[in-house]
Amino acid sequence: MSTATPARAALLAQLAQLCRNGRADERPLPPAQPSGFAALDAVLPGGGWPVGAITELMPAVSGIGELSVLLPALACLTRAGRYLALIAPPYLPYPPALLRHGVQLERLLLVRTADPTAALWAAEQLLRCPAFGAVLAWPEQIDERRVRRLQLAAEAGGNCGLLYRPAAATQLPSPAALRLRLRAASDGLRIEIQKARGGHAHALVVHPAAAAVA
Repeated sequence: MSTATPARAALLAQLAQLCRNGRADERPLPPAQPSGFAALDAVLPGGGWPVGAITELMPAVSGIGELSVLLPALACLTRAGRYLALIAPPYLPYPPALLRHGVQLERLLLVRTADPTAALWAAEQLLRCPAFGAVLAWPEQIDERRVRRLQLAAEAGGNCGLLYRPAAATQLPSPAALRLRLRAASDGLRIEIQKARGGHAHALVVHPAAAAVA
């Protein structure tokens, strides 16, 4: 096991302090984080990604741009001083692409583990930390009880919990506040709202180029 560099050790100590003390900005959190896509915000309850809740994104297949729909919101959160966590992503994100979309890499924490249980534990702990604006996770397997635990953790931390799940998960019940099915479209990404707390089913197509510039 390699020893943490001084810079990384300092960052981890800073994150631990932030998690103990809460956010530096203690203004009330909005009910939702704008997605950056006007058409999508118009049909999402609260006008964006639910804050203090779990959103499930279920792409028909991987590699259809399923991360692109989150990038405007993630960039906005880092500019506001919040941290992001990516837990066990199937592919390493491409730093130049994140920078191009405005994500501040110094506020991005990448958690890699071969143990699915450890990945879910990390997701729960980071969701409880108010220093994080969003926690993204790609669980290999997760049941309704564990999603509920993550939901409670997101409520405690006041952040956006974003779970990428396989297409088959659309057939399973979930306590998540928002569930979206994602499909490739010729002119972008087709988003189908399967479940929305306080909303209703809807479908639309968004294109990354249509994201509003914050």
